[in-house]
Amino acid sequence: MELILIRHGLPQLVENDDGIPADPPLSATGKQQAELLGSWLANASIDYLYTSPMLRARQTAEPLERVKGLKAEHRDGVAEFDRESSNYIPSEQLKEIDFDRWQRLMRGEVDIDFPQFSRGVVATLGEIVAGHRGQKVAVTCHGGVINAWACHVLDMQPRMFFNPTYTSVNRFMIAGSGEQSIKTLNEHAHLDNLRDQST
Repeated sequence: MELILIRHGLPQLVENDDGIPADPPLSATGKQQAELLGSWLANASIDYLYTSPMLRARQTAEPLERVKGLKAEHRDGVAEFDRESSNYIPSEQLKEIDFDRWQRLMRGEVDIDFPQFSRGVVATLGEIVAGHRGQKVAVTCHGGVINAWACHVLDMQPRMFFNPTYTSVNRFMIAGSGEQSIKTLNEHAHLDNLRDQST
């Protein structure tokens, strides 16, 4: 089967002083990215669609739901590790606001037990894989989730080793006998025109 992990689009910056989890919606650019993603995958074979319960992932799934005639099923196990954080600062803005913190993030340094987080991600995606033999399944999720699963497939120590582009497509193949491999990482050709318009 083919497992397609899709990072959400660019969210809005949210900082809650009251400690309530941020759970930001997509920004205007993020919504454009999601629409371009949906158009790009409109003719792709996708049998089933899952999404993180976080708002930015659910909104990213909406164009895919529409063009593929699918209803995304929410799975808590593919929520991001910052689920309970009271703020969300997109990495581009973080670089301007807090350069030291941005550098730590780019080095893969996160303020959680990433191996423990990864075990939950791997268990959830493993259940999805087991339930869809021979099918193509897409999951709209998060950068941490994609890193966790990629490390699992590569038999690496769990860590943040790359920064997936917003709405990037990351494809993994799982054989009926259990062998797993990476088909592609960080596909984002659908954003080329969006980038051209911003220059």
